[in-house]
Amino acid sequence: MNLHELSIVELSNLIKNCEIKPSEVVESFVSRAKTHDKHIKAYVTDLSESAIEEAKKLDERISDLDTVPDLFGIPLAIKDNISTKGIKTTCSSKILENYVPPFDATVIEKLKQEGYIITGKTNLDEFAMGSSTENSAFFTTKNPWDLERVPGGSSGGSAAAVAAGFVPAALGSDTGGSIRQPAAFCGIVGLKPTYGRVSRYGLVAFASSLDQIGPMTRYVEDAALLMNVISGYDRRDSTSVPEDVPDFLSEIKKDVKGLKVGLPKEFFIEGLDSKVKEIVIDAIKLLKKEGIIVEEISLPHTKYAIEAYYIIAPSEASSNLARYDGVRYGYRAAEYTDLEDMYSKTRDEGFGAEVKRRIMLGTYSLSSGYYDAYYLKAQKVRTLIYKDYMEAFKNVDVILTPTTPDVSFKIGEKTQDPIQMYLSDIFTVSVNLATVPAISIPCGFKDGLPVGLQIVGKPFDESTILRLAYRYQQITDYHKKFPSLP
Repeated sequence: MNLHELSIVELSNLIKNCEIKPSEVVESFVSRAKTHDKHIKAYVTDLSESAIEEAKKLDERISDLDTVPDLFGIPLAIKDNISTKGIKTTCSSKILENYVPPFDATVIEKLKQEGYIITGKTNLDEFAMGSSTENSAFFTTKNPWDLERVPGGSSGGSAAAVAAGFVPAALGSDTGGSIRQPAAFCGIVGLKPTYGRVSRYGLVAFASSLDQIGPMTRYVEDAALLMNVISGYDRRDSTSVPEDVPDFLSEIKKDVKGLKVGLPKEFFIEGLDSKVKEIVIDAIKLLKKEGIIVEEISLPHTKYAIEAYYIIAPSEASSNLARYDGVRYGYRAAEYTDLEDMYSKTRDEGFGAEVKRRIMLGTYSLSSGYYDAYYLKAQKVRTLIYKDYMEAFKNVDVILTPTTPDVSFKIGEKTQDPIQMYLSDIFTVSVNLATVPAISIPCGFKDGLPVGLQIVGKPFDESTILRLAYRYQQITDYHKKFPSLP
């Protein structure tokens, strides 16, 4: 039995029935990572040794429990911009290279209550700013399907770790597609919850009105299980919404027959690779056989989403990243003449090129004389995009689109052209601007590389998108395919 091929639900049942020990599960995944991560480089901080020790403690504890939690002894990887007490949280940036937080993020507290095992912190684009994980200050993570290609970003390390079978699931964060785009590139499931569904407390801020933590898994049922654990109101997060949390794991088993599905014509346009379009259309045809009702819809302001996003997100980033000044924590320049020089040199040496670019873009957009022309106008466009989605959801239950316009690109292919890199997120950013939930699931392959199908839902209706995604996995096996690792 290859444990890395099993879902969390299957592994959990084996542990609960005492058919396997937590330590055996963790050792199996750790062994696979030790063999292959030297090629893929998913982990920034490898915690495999402490993971095995923690799992052995759980071996002895399980007999004392009346009820064994669903994540008891399950190994998970955590994106390195989510705060973990006593464990380095670097955001893959030199400025936080040695930062060890004194507290856990809310999602980590919830996972600990379930008895999960952390196997490592995963690589990302610095401060989650990027679409390829090439912006990490430490190294570039490779796509397990082709080591010459990117895993996507910014949650590239988490996506690669799940795709390679180093863990059955990981946590990522999504600001403009940073869970869904790497999920599509790596052939796994990636869910961005509704803004406010999952607490952002302890997530290092990039763009506070857009960021959301979400699960990255191989199986949709595992994403539902993790959503059961990490969702819910948190008074420490002012943007957290006191919305009831359904049992997502039960909800996914409901029938999809009669679901009304919208296909936005703005997402099936020139620029979408013809083979990717064909694969996505074939996936939709399969779902039509399951009883869904498909109709064409319009989201007319989608064409402005990239421009609006790349004004709003850098503007919020320029404000959030002002705290990294070399005074309170993090990196400080070694040589400087006065306080202003120390600020300047610390930020110059501590931040990478993409982070600097976005800070400058954001500062310019917020500056006197340009605020109305850029930031205020972008916020008005955001409202129009939100209204487009709300109008569409009056007639349909979910919206189906490609996750990305093409499959994973080669490392270095787009680093010299930021605009082309930004366009990798053209099908995902509008979802963040509209604050609605969306999931990417694997739906086929182009030239041996995974293609993703995006399912977008109404606010706080993760149940429906998970249900449709689950049904698709019941009638296909793309999610069960593993890359051939060196």
